[in-house]
Amino acid sequence: MKKEWNEFIAILNREVVPALGCTEPITVSLAAAKAAEELGVKPDRILVQVSGNLLKNGMGVGVPGTGMAGLGIAAAVGALGGKSSLALEVLRDLTDDVVAEAKQLLTAGKVSVELADTDELLFAQASVFSDDNVATCTIQRQHTFITEVTANNEIKFTQPLDDEENAAGSWPLSMAKIHDFAMNVPFDKINFILEAARLNEAIANEGLEHEFGLKVGRSMDQDIALGLRSDDITSFATRLAAAASDARMDGIMQPVMSNSGSGNQGITATIPVLAFARRLEKTEEEMARALIMSHLTAIHLKHHLGRLSALCGAILAATGSGCGIVMLLGGSFEDIERTIKNMVGSVSGMICDGAKTSCALKVASCVEAAISSALLAMKGVSVPGSDGIVDDDIELCIHNLGRLGTAGMAETDKIILDIMVNK
Repeated sequence: MKKEWNEFIAILNREVVPALGCTEPITVSLAAAKAAEELGVKPDRILVQVSGNLLKNGMGVGVPGTGMAGLGIAAAVGALGGKSSLALEVLRDLTDDVVAEAKQLLTAGKVSVELADTDELLFAQASVFSDDNVATCTIQRQHTFITEVTANNEIKFTQPLDDEENAAGSWPLSMAKIHDFAMNVPFDKINFILEAARLNEAIANEGLEHEFGLKVGRSMDQDIALGLRSDDITSFATRLAAAASDARMDGIMQPVMSNSGSGNQGITATIPVLAFARRLEKTEEEMARALIMSHLTAIHLKHHLGRLSALCGAILAATGSGCGIVMLLGGSFEDIERTIKNMVGSVSGMICDGAKTSCALKVASCVEAAISSALLAMKGVSVPGSDGIVDDDIELCIHNLGRLGTAGMAETDKIILDIMVNK
């Protein structure tokens, strides 16, 4: 086996992990849980300071097990009943008593959420108090990357932020390498990715069976019954993905397999591929290889964009699923390149205005665009490199998308946040 393939597997194991709830409020829960564990007693007051992007993604999304939305309740249940050892599943063992106690703390005005003075896009610092004692946990850049824990101003744990410039210089992935890996790596080295299909299909089925969020996926099912939509493979993939997002955004107490720190991205990189594999009657190995293609592509694109931005991450994950679908259809690497160009040339401008129930609509739109992009690509059709931000060089095309979502939309990000917090 190629030496670099071990690194690809390590990236997958790091970036494709189970997550319970939207990862921005869960980051706050994790910070609060770790701080409370350091404090050693139940806190009677909580202060949370977060970056603008994290605030944006935590304002309107449901927190699992609470029936509420927002960073305040996320901090309270994290501090009172979270387990930091569970990482993105920190709230897995919540009880009704903990939730009730957390809501009382909120009602009493003992939980404060403030905007932090930081240049970091992903930043959460939770301070928990009991009498004259205080403990603090700080998370930065990645949803589970704890950089400091203190107790009564004494540092108990610290680790430096990675040197991002050096990390970027050693990034091992490219589309050609991802394709070679997905096609040729031994199946027993990647069959773990099938757990993503199991977890995310389970939450999709919950979204179809019950009324969550805007009921985007469930509504599509009803439309099929009324003869307003056909039950074709595109509709199947779209409604499954939307239903999973419906359930997750509404705070279902059930984990999904995330991608690059996002449950919705994990859903969007997984479900369309699974849907095509099911309807095309593909083997588990064929589905696994397509899922690897999808998830690694999403990770590669996300690397150029950063954890949080003004660009909707569903675009990137759907681009990955489009590439996985091409594999299932027997397409070539050139077809995969065409799929990416078609996606960059179509939905690349979709904004991220926070995590919320309407994310299911964006997931549905991106999945439909990805399938159209893949089917066009299979016919040899792609947006030419002379158009817009698309480039004939696929890696430069991906770089352009990342540049749009970071430097190009920095001011957009500020305006989105200003609109949201001043409603």
